[in-house]
Order: sequence, then structure tokens, then C-alpha cells
Amino acid sequence: MNPSRRKILRWEKGTPPARAVDELASEEPLEIRADNQRISVTMRTPGHDHELAAGFLLSEGLITRREQILDITHYPRNRDKNVIGVYLAPETKVDLQRLTRHVFVSSSCGLCGKTSIDAIHQHFPPVKTKITVLAGLLLHLPEKLRAEQTAFERTGGLHAAGLFDADGRLVVAREDIGRHNAVDKILGHGLLNGLLPLDRHILHVSGRVSFEIMQKALAARVPLVAAVSAPSDLAVKFAQASGQTLVGFVRGQRLNVYSHARRIKFP
Repeated sequence: MNPSRRKILRWEKGTPPARAVDELASEEPLEIRADNQRISVTMRTPGHDHELAAGFLLSEGLITRREQILDITHYPRNRDKNVIGVYLAPETKVDLQRLTRHVFVSSSCGLCGKTSIDAIHQHFPPVKTKITVLAGLLLHLPEKLRAEQTAFERTGGLHAAGLFDADGRLVVAREDIGRHNAVDKILGHGLLNGLLPLDRHILHVSGRVSFEIMQKALAARVPLVAAVSAPSDLAVKFAQASGQTLVGFVRGQRLNVYSHARRIKFP
């Protein structure tokens, strides 16, 4: 995940413009194939592509277990490593009609939110877990995640996602130019390392929370999603219907709980 360097002209009021070198976040396409069938092309920050591919298949409902994957490899004839193949166990059949991004829609699309939520729950039922966390613990997650954002510190252009246990210990952090890709990399890490289901974990993201982020978290059975920014209205509706606790605006000494506050212990 090496940023690229570009010559720029930098100006600050009260000083003359000066030539400088800036570091930019990398963005390249990745084609994901399952048993040589092309299933997705996403713009991502190169790095942890195996996790991204595995997490994508998990969040799309195509696989549910590590044993369903025989191998993940970049295509050797693609020098840029922008094509990756996931090879599945013989009993695992890829049904392209199950790809959720072809069936489910966000709040900006034409179908209503209830239609989307009901359709997703046919594949991923609501979360049921007795996990509880201290409100004060959640306040420390942004700084813990920020400490792992090495590429963001250099470029300022990447989103991040972090997986924490119920005691606030970081399990894994990933960065990407797309927030949904960062989450898929987290889910892929969990799948490939035998951590699923993630029903005793917290997913923390550096930006806003969309419907898609909540759907991906549900696929891995994540019961609590926290973010430094705001959720969308459909993300809140989805969290409520899915048994997920959704916390937003985790900043400084405050936070907002939008659904299933029973999992949060306050002083």
C-alpha cells in the first residue's frame, strides 16, 4: 500500500507559492473472479487483496465458511496484479443472482428501504448476542484506529476500519480509498483466519455509516458498529431491524446511540 509521489505547487496565504512533493493514496481497479467467473470490479487501494476478495464473497452471501475456499491468487498473466481469482470447493456453487449489490439498493435508489432490508434478511438473519460494552470504551476506539492509519497520515486520502474485541483490544485494522473495501478486508481477515462469527466484536469505521456498511457487518454477524461520523437514515433502520447496535459521532467525550442501546453500559 505504497502511496505515489507527485510534484505539486503548494501555497499558503501570506507566502509565495512553492514547489513541493505530495503523497497520494493509490487507487486501482481490482477484478474479482470466483472459479473464473467475473463477479465484481471495484476501485481499491492495493494491498490485502486476498482479504478483500474473501470479504466480498462473504458479504455478498456467496460463501459463509473458510472451508469453502480452496485458494485465492492473483492471475499470473496480469502484471499489475489487478485480477484476483477465488477458487471454491467443488460443493460450493456460485449463484450470480445472489449478488446483493444487484438485488439490494441504498437509500439513493428507487426501491424502498423496507424492500432492501427484507431481502437481505432472507440471507442474513438478525444478530442475537448478549455482548455489552462500556460507553467509555467506545470513546477510545477512534484514537486506537487512528494510530494504525499509517497511509492516512502520509496521504490524508484513505478510509479505515478496525475490528475490536469486547474489551477494546484491536484485532485488525485496514485502510482503503473505499470505506466498503476497508470493511471487506476486515471481514476477509476474519474469514481466512477462522474468527467467524464476529458476534462478540465491534466494528469501528473512520467515516460515516451507510446501509451497505451495516449489511456487510451483518454478514459477519457483527453486533455493534461505531463510527466517528453520522449514519444514514436507512443504516439506522437496517440496524434496528437487524438487531445491531449502531453508534455514531464518537468524538471526544460524546457519542450517539441510534439503535439497540441495551448493549451499551453507561456510568
